[in-house]
Amino acid sequence: QVQLVESGGGLVQAGASLRLSCAASGRTFSRYTMGWFRQAPGKEREFVAAIRGSGGYTYYSDSVKGRFTVSRDNANNNVWLQMNSLKPEDTAAYYCAATSLHSGSYNEDDYPYWGQGTQVTVSS
Repeated sequence: QVQLVESGGGLVQAGASLRLSCAASGRTFSRYTMGWFRQAPGKEREFVAAIRGSGGYTYYSDSVKGRFTVSRDNANNNVWLQMNSLKPEDTAAYYCAATSLHSGSYNEDDYPYWGQGTQVTVSS
């Protein structure tokens, strides 16, 4: 069982940066692939980024590649999403998720554990 708590969201202007954090409970954090998803109003939840348990492999959606960076600290059970050059279309609730699948999955159905979400709003 993994419990996840996100933080770091807020209201920023286009071009700014934000760093989202996700704190995880449990003693086996390094065994989980961690993902970030987002959901904008009226839209389906979509994959943003993922990082394997070892931290050696990362995955990004095309819409954020080159602007967002996912990282993790297994010693302290934390995962981060550094978001640079934010755009108004990045506005959404961002969710941290965990899966025991070894590979990085883009499918939200593969992630059984979810945080409560943190809101990111980017103004133009």
